[in-house]
Amino acid sequence: MFLAVTGGEALYADLGHFGRRPIQTAWLFLVLPSLLINYFGQGASLLSDPSAIENPFYRLVPDALILPMVALATAATVIASQAVITGAYSLVRQAIQLGFLPRLAILHTSDAYSGQIYIPRVNIALLLGVLLLVGLFRTSSALASAYGIAVATTMVVDGALGFVVIWKLWGWRWWQAGLIIGPLVIVDATFFSANLLKVFEGAWLPLLFGIGMVLLIITWRRGTEIVAGKTRSSEVSLETLVRSLEKKPPHIVPGTAIFLTSDPNYAPTALLHNLKHNKVLHEYNVILTIITTDTPRVAEADRVTITSVSTSFNRVALKFGYMEIPNVPKALALARKKGWSFDIMSTSFYLSRRALRPAAKSSMPRWQDRLFIGLARSASDATDFFQIPTGRVVEVGTQVAV
Repeated sequence: MFLAVTGGEALYADLGHFGRRPIQTAWLFLVLPSLLINYFGQGASLLSDPSAIENPFYRLVPDALILPMVALATAATVIASQAVITGAYSLVRQAIQLGFLPRLAILHTSDAYSGQIYIPRVNIALLLGVLLLVGLFRTSSALASAYGIAVATTMVVDGALGFVVIWKLWGWRWWQAGLIIGPLVIVDATFFSANLLKVFEGAWLPLLFGIGMVLLIITWRRGTEIVAGKTRSSEVSLETLVRSLEKKPPHIVPGTAIFLTSDPNYAPTALLHNLKHNKVLHEYNVILTIITTDTPRVAEADRVTITSVSTSFNRVALKFGYMEIPNVPKALALARKKGWSFDIMSTSFYLSRRALRPAAKSSMPRWQDRLFIGLARSASDATDFFQIPTGRVVEVGTQVAV
């Protein structure tokens, strides 16, 4: 029944823009009964004729319908591949929003559906992966071991995550969640352990891929924490800076300056460098923080939070769900409803561009240090990712040793 679950996921991903209810209806009344009948038929065929084990699916079909069935199966494979591509785009985008991967260029392909996106680098990675699979395994039968452990591992992980959701989010007791999920996980773990016997027959590939992805995520998270810690050590408290500027104000220029930062409690590096080298301060200054929530979307009423620090400084927090693409100018326009006048043509966005280099003594192994630097260099520009007008951006460069 693993294939039934995979087919259901393919339909879910492919019809995602039609809404959840049509997908659930199609799954319940079309996909599930069809798959059950098909797999029960294969099981009955094997019980009556054990030699059908060589290809139980096509052995169900009369000889005269073999070619039409091959054509139908090919079409289903194309549809399933589209679901895989859609799922890869969605997962990568959510990982970027949650800070698990570096920023990648994300292109929207529809004006009506925000979920229809195209990520060029992911598309290239999928192409290279398919070519690698074809080159290594050459036939679909040789891929069976790799496919089996990939699906079995997915089911085990899904079961474990389901237990956490029922226990932590739904508020059930752990033993109640275990009574529901436990039998399913035991069955899935049995299939997983059986597929481990085929590690040297091709099952090593999805395991290697999974380990590689976990390694990338751990490296990126660890590296960003190190960079944030070293950057914060050279920054000063925003309140301290504001009090200092009030006592000894620099030259004031008209307009609004928006400084992007991940920690609104500290003065951004771009602000400090602007004061140090240009010795000017804008009439209005905004310390902008972009927050990714653990919910798919954020209501417009909760999008913007404004906190006054002084007459010339405000903190602004923009919240986006992990399924949303951050659009800073559009979100800032919502601040007008809260009394802040925002004019994009008189506003400058200040961003810090960090040039990373290996430190003599790093908190990470040398290979992991270089991997993080490579990931950081491959990240897309923050201006494009947050959809900030390029003509309004000022970048301030700094060097950080990690």
